[in-house]
Amino acid sequence: MGDVAVIGAGIAGLAAAGELAARGLRPVVFDKGRGPGGRVSTRRAGAFSFDHGAQYFTARESEFRARVDAWLAAGAVARWDARIVAFENGTRRASSDPIARYVGTPEMNALPKHLARGLDVRCSLRVARAEFRERRWLLRDENEAPLGEFDALLATLPHAQFIELLGAATPLSARAATSVVEPCWAVLAGFAARLDTDFDAAFCNAPALSWIARNSSKPGRSTAESWVLHATPAWTRAHLEEPKELVAAALLREFEHLTGLRLPAPAHLDAHRWRYALPAPVATPEPAWLDPERQLALAGDACVGGRVEGAFTSGLAAARALFAQR
Repeated sequence: MGDVAVIGAGIAGLAAAGELAARGLRPVVFDKGRGPGGRVSTRRAGAFSFDHGAQYFTARESEFRARVDAWLAAGAVARWDARIVAFENGTRRASSDPIARYVGTPEMNALPKHLARGLDVRCSLRVARAEFRERRWLLRDENEAPLGEFDALLATLPHAQFIELLGAATPLSARAATSVVEPCWAVLAGFAARLDTDFDAAFCNAPALSWIARNSSKPGRSTAESWVLHATPAWTRAHLEEPKELVAAALLREFEHLTGLRLPAPAHLDAHRWRYALPAPVATPEPAWLDPERQLALAGDACVGGRVEGAFTSGLAAARALFAQR
C-alpha cells in the first residue's frame, strides 16, 4: 500500500492523512468545501468573525493532550477562559464545569489549516463515485472525471453521505445506517456596539436554543461584537427547510427572550444550516470502522459519539488500522 485517498478534510480526515504521511504513505485528501476544516470552521463578514460550527474543544486523553500542547506551542490554538453561564427553567446560574476549553487562533479554522500543512489537500472537489476494482479504488468527480486510483480509501464523510457514495458495496454501509446525527441551525449576529452582558457564553436548556456565545470574546478575534447562536436539534428539525432569513430572525427573538436583553438591530445577520452536526452518543465507541477486504476505513466523530477530540482520535485509529493491513 502506498497511495491512500482520504475523503473529507475535517479534523478526522486531516488527522488520518497526517498519520499516514508520517508512516511513509502518500495520502491525498479530497473535500468539496473551499478549504479544510469541516465543522471546525469560521465565517467572516467585514469586521465580524464567526466560529459557526464547533465552538471549542477539550482534551481528555493523554495522546490528544500532548497534541494540544504542541498546537499551543505553535500558536495554532489558545485556551478560551470564557465566562460561561447556564440558562434553565427561566433561571440563570454559573457554569460549574472547570474543564479547559481551547479554540483555534486567530479563528477556529486555524487548527485545520495547521494540520493541513505539508499534506496534499484538494478542496472544491466532490468525490461522486468510488469503485473498488482489481484491488484498487477508482475515484471520479461529479462530471465523471477521474480523480485517481488508490490502494486504500479512508472516508470521514457524514454517514448518510458515506451510504450515498458506497451503498451496498461495503458492509460498513449497513452499520452506518444505524447512526443518528442531528442537524443544527446556527445564527451569526454582529452588532455595532458591545451587548450589555456579564457572560461570554451560555448553555441553554431551552426549546429553541442550546448555546449562545460572544465569538469576539475568544482569543485573537476582532473586537467587533459577534455572536453565534445554536438551535436545538428539535427546533432545527421543525424548521429545517425554512429560509435562513426567517430562521435568523426567529432565533434572535429567542436570544432576547432567554437573556432579557433588548437587542439593537444587528449590523450583520445570517444563518447556516448544518445538516449533519451532532452525532448521538455511541454505546460502544469504536474509532476505526474497517472493511479489510476492500482496504476501506470509515472514521469521524459519528463513530465515537462526537467531540473534536473524538474526530481526531478516530482519524488516527483508522489510519493506523489501514497501515496495519498494508
